[in-house]
Amino acid sequence: MSQSIHLTRYLVEQEREHGVITPHLRLLVEVVARACKRISIAVNKGALGGVLGAAGTENVQGEAQKKLDVIANEVLLEANEWGGHLAAMASEEMDTVFPVSENYPRGEYLLLFDPLDGSSNIDVDVTIGTIFSVLQIPPGTAEVSEHHFLQPGRQQVAAGYCVYGPQTQLVLTVGRGVAVFTLDREQGTFVLTERDLQIPARTSEFSINMSNLRHWAPPVRRYIDECLQGKDGPRGRDFNMRWVGSMVADVHRILMRGGVFLYPWDKRDPNKPGKLRLLYEANPMSLLIEQAGGAAIDGTQRILDIVPTALHQRCSVMLGSREEIELLQSYHQPA
Repeated sequence: MSQSIHLTRYLVEQEREHGVITPHLRLLVEVVARACKRISIAVNKGALGGVLGAAGTENVQGEAQKKLDVIANEVLLEANEWGGHLAAMASEEMDTVFPVSENYPRGEYLLLFDPLDGSSNIDVDVTIGTIFSVLQIPPGTAEVSEHHFLQPGRQQVAAGYCVYGPQTQLVLTVGRGVAVFTLDREQGTFVLTERDLQIPARTSEFSINMSNLRHWAPPVRRYIDECLQGKDGPRGRDFNMRWVGSMVADVHRILMRGGVFLYPWDKRDPNKPGKLRLLYEANPMSLLIEQAGGAAIDGTQRILDIVPTALHQRCSVMLGSREEIELLQSYHQPA
């Protein structure tokens, strides 16, 4: 681009010229971005900052927390509590909602986040990230509770993630396409490097944990088996597989060059509809994918149409290039 456009200018354009965001939502996104810069610094220091290793605690799902999980969660809470844009926050790392203190003004938005996605990769220096989602509280709400966070994903007013890799990039939608910003470390600002990102409708790449093959439902096994047969099979072309084990990293690759990401239900724990969290992972990523021209389903229905029933609800996730997701959905239909 001939002229650098920083995140603030981009958001002001969305507010003034397109009317898709309010001044308070603009400021909220800027605060989240600044918090992500702080997390990026901590991630980059690694062993030099004494932030690697286990925290010695567990989150609400019973998963062992890393030190950086705890640090990232605290950074996001502290950065967003006092600005006057939020009524409450919810995190994958916390049992229940975190209401804004009475000492600060209360805003009209709710912030949800996975503070450090892919944290099992922290200690081996593999790409990780922060995922976030923004909802509005219903008008006239006197006291915020978990119930107010249980909105279908289609009601998100903004969503995005920050990926901490060779570059730190912020990928954002405010409901009018997807934009990518790259952190200029010398200036300390996010600079727009891609506008109106679009996922190719057709792809020859899939992302899934193949070690779970024996546990998948028949529609998913059928799809992957056909991909593996390559040009001699029913798909008529060869496929590549990529798997990082960090949703942020895998979805980022798909947004940038196409593909499908699958984390389906499996029979190891048949009573759970999936592993990924609907509110903190599936919904924000699905909104980004759809805004970039892709599709996102749980197998039978659009993820953004699921009405949540619990703060830490899980779901099956299949998202990416539209033609492949539509094929997968057809395989899940009753014969």
